[in-house]
Amino acid sequence: MTETTEKAAVEVTPAAPAPAPASRKTRTWRGVTPWLFLIAPLALLVTFTYAPIVNMIAYSFTDWDGVSPVLHYTGTENYQEVFTRPDLFEVFWVSGYYLAASAVQIVLALYFATVLSFNVRFRNFFKGVLFFPYLINGVAIGFVFLYFFQDGGTLDSVLSLFGVHTDHAWLGTPASANTSLAGVSVWRYLGLNFVLFLGAIQSIPGELYEAAELDGAGRRHQFRYIIAPGIKPVLTLTVILSISGSLSVFEIPYIMTGGATGTETFVIQTVNLAFRFNKTGLASAAAVVLLLIILLVTWVQRRLVPDDKVDLV
Repeated sequence: MTETTEKAAVEVTPAAPAPAPASRKTRTWRGVTPWLFLIAPLALLVTFTYAPIVNMIAYSFTDWDGVSPVLHYTGTENYQEVFTRPDLFEVFWVSGYYLAASAVQIVLALYFATVLSFNVRFRNFFKGVLFFPYLINGVAIGFVFLYFFQDGGTLDSVLSLFGVHTDHAWLGTPASANTSLAGVSVWRYLGLNFVLFLGAIQSIPGELYEAAELDGAGRRHQFRYIIAPGIKPVLTLTVILSISGSLSVFEIPYIMTGGATGTETFVIQTVNLAFRFNKTGLASAAAVVLLLIILLVTWVQRRLVPDDKVDLV
C-alpha cells in the first residue's frame, strides 16, 4: 500500500455542516401561513353557517314574529309548545316515504356503480345519464314533474301507449302523492350516491380483482369479499346522508304540492310557521329540535356501525 493510499484510508470525510436553526421570524411565518389560506373559507363558514345557527338558537327563546324590532324573552315556552303539540310531529310520518325511497336509491346506486366499474360497453355514456339529474336545479325538477304527474300529463300519456288507461290522480291522495314525490327524489339523488360508490370502488387496488379471477371468483364473490368491505366507509356516509335528508326534505314537495294532500314535511311546516303565521320564535325552536334529532340519529348510527379501517391487502 502506498503512502498516498494510506493517507486516504486514514482521512475521515468531514461531516456536512448542520443546517442553521430557523430564525424566530421564519418559524412564526411557517406557523401563520396555513391560517392565512384558511381565513377566507373560515370567514364564509362562520358567516353563513355558525352565525345563523347561533341566531336561530337565540330566536328560539323569544316570541319574535320575524318583523318587529322588539324581542321578548319567553324562556322555554317555544320548546314546550313544540313537544306538547302532536300535530308538529305527525308530519314525520311523511319522512317514512323518503326513508324507504333512500333505501331503494342506495341499492340502485350500488348496483349501477358495481356494474359500471367493470368493462361494460358505453359505460361512460351510462355514467353521464345517471349523474345528469343531480346537476339539474331542484326547482326546475319540481316543475317538470308537476306536469309529469298531472291528470292527462306525461305519465298518463306514456301509460296509454301501452294500453293502460287510468284516471288516477297521482298527486290527489296522500299515499300516491308521497310515493310519487319520493320517486322523484330517487331519480334526482341517485347520481350523487352512484358517483360516491363508483369512486370508492375504483379506489380498490386492481390486483385484488386479478387475484380473485385467478382463484375462480365470479362477480358475485368479488362484490361480497372485495367491493362490499372496501366501500364500507362510503356506504356508512351515504346512509347517514340519506337518513338526514329524509328527515329534512323540503324542495321537491314544496315546489310540487306546497305541502298539500298530506305531503307536508317538518321543514315545510317550520317554514310556514315562520313566514305564513309569523311565528319565527316557534319556528326556530322547531328547527333546533330537528337539528338535534338529526345529530342524535347520526350519533346512534355511528355507535351501531363504527367506521372501522378496512385493510384488504
